[in-house]
Amino acid sequence: MTAWPVPHASPIPAASGRSLLAIVLLVCASVSPFRAAAAAIAAPQRSACDAGDQSVLLASPALPAAARAAHAVWLDASRLRWQQQSGDDDRYRLLYAPRGGIQITIGRPPAGAQASVALARQADAGPLPQRYGHLAPGVTLVVPNDAAQRLPDWHRGQLLLVREDARGAVVAATHVQAAGALDALYAAAESVPDLGAALKRQGAQFKVWAPTAQRVSLCLFANPDAPANALLPMQRDTRTGVWRTAALNTRAAPAGSYYVYLVDVFVPGIGLVRNRVTDPYSLSLNADSQRTMLVDLNAAQLKPAGWDVTTRPKRVKAQTDMVIYELHVRDFSINDATVSAARRGKYGAFAESTSNGVKHLRALSDAGLTDVHLLPVFDLASVPERGCSTPQITGAPDSAADSETQQAAVAATADTDCFNWGYDPWHFTAPEGSFASDANEGARRIVEFRTMVQALHRMNLRVGMDMVYNHTTASGQHPKSVLDRIVPGYYHRLDGQGAVERSTCCDNTATEHRMMAKLMIDSAVVWARDYRVDSFRFDLMGHQPRDAMLRLGKAVDAAAGRHIHLIGEGWNYGEVVDGKRFVQASQLSLNGTGIGTFNDRLRDALRGGNVDESVNAQVINQGYLNGLHFDRNAVAAAAGKGGRDELLRAADLVRAGLAGSIRSFSMQTHSGEQLTLDRISYDNQPAGYVLQPGEAVNYVENHDNATVFDSLVYKMPAGTSREDRARVQHLGNAFVAFSQGVAYFHAGQEMLRSKSMDRNSYDSGDWFNRIDWTFTDNHFGTGLPPKRDNGVSWPVIKPLLADAGIKPLPADIRWTRDAFVDLLKIRAGTTLLRLPSADEIKARLRFHNTGPAQLPTVIAGHLDGRGLARAGFAELLYLINVDKVAQTLAIDTLKGRNFVLHPVHRAAGAADQRAATASFAADSGSFTIPPRTAVVWVVH
Repeated sequence: MTAWPVPHASPIPAASGRSLLAIVLLVCASVSPFRAAAAAIAAPQRSACDAGDQSVLLASPALPAAARAAHAVWLDASRLRWQQQSGDDDRYRLLYAPRGGIQITIGRPPAGAQASVALARQADAGPLPQRYGHLAPGVTLVVPNDAAQRLPDWHRGQLLLVREDARGAVVAATHVQAAGALDALYAAAESVPDLGAALKRQGAQFKVWAPTAQRVSLCLFANPDAPANALLPMQRDTRTGVWRTAALNTRAAPAGSYYVYLVDVFVPGIGLVRNRVTDPYSLSLNADSQRTMLVDLNAAQLKPAGWDVTTRPKRVKAQTDMVIYELHVRDFSINDATVSAARRGKYGAFAESTSNGVKHLRALSDAGLTDVHLLPVFDLASVPERGCSTPQITGAPDSAADSETQQAAVAATADTDCFNWGYDPWHFTAPEGSFASDANEGARRIVEFRTMVQALHRMNLRVGMDMVYNHTTASGQHPKSVLDRIVPGYYHRLDGQGAVERSTCCDNTATEHRMMAKLMIDSAVVWARDYRVDSFRFDLMGHQPRDAMLRLGKAVDAAAGRHIHLIGEGWNYGEVVDGKRFVQASQLSLNGTGIGTFNDRLRDALRGGNVDESVNAQVINQGYLNGLHFDRNAVAAAAGKGGRDELLRAADLVRAGLAGSIRSFSMQTHSGEQLTLDRISYDNQPAGYVLQPGEAVNYVENHDNATVFDSLVYKMPAGTSREDRARVQHLGNAFVAFSQGVAYFHAGQEMLRSKSMDRNSYDSGDWFNRIDWTFTDNHFGTGLPPKRDNGVSWPVIKPLLADAGIKPLPADIRWTRDAFVDLLKIRAGTTLLRLPSADEIKARLRFHNTGPAQLPTVIAGHLDGRGLARAGFAELLYLINVDKVAQTLAIDTLKGRNFVLHPVHRAAGAADQRAATASFAADSGSFTIPPRTAVVWVVH
């Protein structure tokens, strides 16, 4: 996922009528490194349950300027590390005040503490656990055994650590990051079942983990908009830190009613606060997520007709059988006139069997597509569920292709329109309401989400979800922060000073903490078990521990009673880079786990450059697919870029991707060496990085970054014909289809989808994210893309958008679609292109035309099908010629073989008639491949 600015990242103003104290608190909190951002703090209105304010200040501590950060960290239940060097005569004390009020002035003794305990230095502390590898040098302190039993209560109030001189005067003071202590003290909470609300035979029971809270109450509401009809105290379990109610009968808490919690909790830097907050384990909510719905997911009324008897697709035996289509729910139908108006952009559109979009999905399924992966469909924070807008593009479609008008209209309503990719979680386990026909009636989103899953299953398509557990949309006291307003400072990953890390774009969660990992795992279980989701794609998975992901895999398999396939973004960066805090679920750490990661080696070799694909007037990197060396664009030629050696190196990386990026696969490189793929370099990393092919997800396009079509506009020479642009896009699809591993495609990739050069369309509205299921328009040249992320490139983009010769004709779009369908048929028709193990790949795949004397624009992959179940052929040979001229390749070892064109090429309706003109001369072993063509030959 590309990083982007997130709305509402700073504290929102307090409600009218706030006190001067509240204003002071807001200012102090907004500059605090501890990020305890204050929200609206004002007197309660009506009752505590019905108050408009999300937070009410109950008691305010002094705010010592010297103690606003959290330089100290609990390592376990009784040890702390303070990242500060000290003198031999200094002493340390932990100060406690249940409602705050500790006063700190440097050079004077502290005041206002109700209790304190002197801490001893641990001289032989040794190296810190890996979880704390990011901390700076400092002193390790230990709480005496006789005081340790008081710590659970102390964590529920104000807790400050001070360093004093021999006279007792404060030298330094700090808050203490509490997660390590809470994990140690309340380890038993990890095993508590049914957190959230559970409807059982004896009635409804509510459980919320809030170990530092001083009081928790339950507010009950008869419906989404009614005033509260009950305010009930909850009881705290001292062993787990879980607050719960006794079972409530169905009259008091019926299914379909709503609730929130009132949590009285001390927030460092603010004071004792009463937070009105939804349930982190919410299964459904009312509009804009103000109240949690009491749900029994097994209830008949929450299931569409036939839900319990609709069979799940069983077409995926091994992970390498997966052919994935990444799709946004709103994109799928919002512009499809064949969908009823009320269902456009909604879950229900997938059930409209006669719509153009559904017909296309069914055709792809019939050809060999196995999975539809949905961009975020959990409850997200960026789309208003009441009254969202759709911008009207003035003058469209008549505005100029390179006009600023369209993007200006989109930008004007970006924060309030109905579109966003949705990588901003609010509640992980509830369906998003903006995709439902009625967001305020919480049952609708459940039934309609299941209707969507059922409809896709009936098309023989499995359903995957894009899961975003690596961050939340907000933290601290922000109204859209759920976790931090229940257990302040626990659920998010903090730096050494107590600030929330934001390397993922938003407020990073800490899945290395017990209860954040539990929340992630419990959430995934619900989606797999209760919504019949078949596979998961994890956003920025490298920010999560490998161990947590392995536990998640076991849990979802057990809950679903079948194997749930897991893939994700295994990028290694940020505050967790190179295992700084834990062994990551990243590319180089997942070998042998069966969890797949996206293969940037193949993507970058084909497209050129890297994920950023920096585009300006001076730098346009070409790749193997789009002209590197053999068809240089003007910028590359002027800069002297794109030599033959670059092309040869790119060809090696392409072959590595085609071989599934298996570490132990051996091939001859362009230098003539015979190397295993883990010895071939990709950006100072091994080109071969997985143990098994199912761990590599091969792709050239997804929702992030420029589409392939738009990338080709940048990179191919001016004057390239429409036909050649379509053919090169088809070759990109062919490389993915012929690669060992998981095949991954972005919706619209098969029809030249353009976002009018927008490289980050997460908040670019429907206009720049359109899909046309009539296959007449790819939406290139529909205005300059939003200035926010593309303005620096406008001088390059503007003349390209204005070039009428670039935009494809309907015939080009339909040809690319039909050629893609043929690729799916070829891949689906043989297990040779989706071998399940490294051993099979090493035994059956070899590359011809390698080494220093190779014809570098032709890839030749040869597969032996003898003895392989469902291989279909004794041999299969694919040749891909990326050059703009025909090439003839002689392979001596194949002389006299009975190669014939693949049946798909020979079929009367084959899309690529140029492929049918390819020829093979058995006497010389020579294959002639037309320009920019992918051809498959077989021996029966």
